Amino acid sequence: MPPEKNIAARQEKQPSAMSRRNFLKAGAAAAMSAGLAGTLGAKPLAAAQTTSGAGYVKSKLHSRIDYGGATVRYVEHNDQWLGTSQILGAVKQYHEADQGFYMANRGKYTQEAQDCFYHYHFVMKHPFNNAIATFAMSLMPDQMVSGTPAAEKIPIPDPEQMTQHIKDCAYFLRADEVGVGRMPEYGYYSHKAPSQDDLLRDDLSNSVPVTERLPYVVVVMVDQHLETMLASTGYDGISAAQSMRSYHTTGVISVILADYIRKLGYNARAHHFTNYAAVMPPLTIAAGLGELSRTGDCTVHPRLGFRHKVAAVTTDMPLVPDKPIDFGLLDFCRVCAKCAENCPSEAITFDRDMVEYNGYLRWNSDFRKCTEFRVTNSEGSSCGRCMKVCPWNSKEDSWFHTAGTWIGSKGEASASLLKNIDDIFGYGDEQIEKYHWWLDWPERYGPPQH
Repeated sequence: MPPEKNIAARQEKQPSAMSRRNFLKAGAAAAMSAGLAGTLGAKPLAAAQTTSGAGYVKSKLHSRIDYGGATVRYVEHNDQWLGTSQILGAVKQYHEADQGFYMANRGKYTQEAQDCFYHYHFVMKHPFNNAIATFAMSLMPDQMVSGTPAAEKIPIPDPEQMTQHIKDCAYFLRADEVGVGRMPEYGYYSHKAPSQDDLLRDDLSNSVPVTERLPYVVVVMVDQHLETMLASTGYDGISAAQSMRSYHTTGVISVILADYIRKLGYNARAHHFTNYAAVMPPLTIAAGLGELSRTGDCTVHPRLGFRHKVAAVTTDMPLVPDKPIDFGLLDFCRVCAKCAENCPSEAITFDRDMVEYNGYLRWNSDFRKCTEFRVTNSEGSSCGRCMKVCPWNSKEDSWFHTAGTWIGSKGEASASLLKNIDDIFGYGDEQIEKYHWWLDWPERYGPPQH
C-alpha cells in the first residue's frame, strides 16, 4: 500500500483526534490522568519518576538520567540475557556488508534499489541532507577513529570518577544521553565492508577482519529533533536530515572522546556512521540506553523512543559499566504494533511474540522490505515513519506526557491503555505546520535519471 494510502486508511479507523493543546491548557488532562492513575493504583507522579537502585554512574552535568517518567529497573549481565534480550545460543558476528544498505548496494535486492543507492544515494537527494552527510564523511578515515595511545599512561586510581568524567566530557560536547557498558564480543562485526567499487561487484575478498577486543564501550546518544519530527510525515524530504543531524554529532563526539582517551595512554576506537567496526544495538543495550523493539534490531529509549542515533567508543580505560535497563518495552511492543500499522513498506511484523534469530530472540521484521523502501522512496529521503508514530517518542514537554510514559511501562494492560490514548490524541498522524521550517524539492525525490 502506498504510504499516503496507508496513513489515510489508518486515520479512517481512528476516532476523531482531540485538540491536545486545548486539552492540556484547559487542565482537563489533570482530571483524566488522575482518574487513570486511580484505576492503576498509581503513586504520585514525583514518586513514579524515581528509579530503584544505583544502576549507573552519575554525571556531574546530568546527575539524573531523564527517562521521561518511565519506571525503570536495572538488570544484570549474564550469559542468557543482554538486558531484556534473551540469548539462546551462540550469537554469531556478521560481516558489515551483510547489513541492509550494503546489501542494496551489492545488488542483493532489486535493481531499482541498487540504482537508487549508487546513482542517486537516498540520503543525498535532498541538498541539506547531502551537506550534513558530506561533512560526516570527513570523519571516515581510520586515522580519525583510531590510533596509537600515548606512551605515558595516566594512572586511574578511581574508575568510577573517570567514568563520571568521560560522561561529563560527552555531555559537554552536546550528547543528549551517555552510557557505559561491558563490550559484548558479538557486538563487533566480523569484517569491515570493502570499497565502493568492490561492493558494486559484490566482491568481499578485500574485506578486513575486525580483530579488536576491548572490554568497555562508551555510547553517546543524540536526539533527532522533536519539532522537526512533529512537522514531518516521517518519510518526507527532511527525514534523512534528522538521521544525519544525529549521526554527524555523535560522530564528532565519539572521535574527540576516543582521541582524548588515547592521549591519556589507553586504547580507544570511535565507531560512528561513516566508520563502524561494531554493531550499535547490542552496545546501546549494554550501556543502559534502551531495549530491543518490535522493529527487529532497533532500540528504544524510555524518553527519546526511536528519535535518536548513537555512536560508540570502545576502550580499555578502566571504567565502571552501567547496568542495562528494563522499562517494560517488550510487554509494550507485544500489544502496541502501532509501528507495524503505519509502516509504509509493511516491513514490521504484527506477530505477538519474538522468534529466534542468530542465537537470540527478536521480532521477525523484514529489513529487506524496509531497506528497499528507504532507498527508493519517491516521496522523500529515506523513512522514519516508525519513529514518528511510536508512543515512546516524547511529545510536547508536559507532565501529561510524562505520566503517559509511566503508564506505558506498567505491563501489557497499561501498554494498551497508552496506545489507545496515543491514538485518540492523533499522535503520529498530525503534522504541526508551525514547525515546518525546511524547504522541499519533490522533483528530486523520484528515481535516478541515467
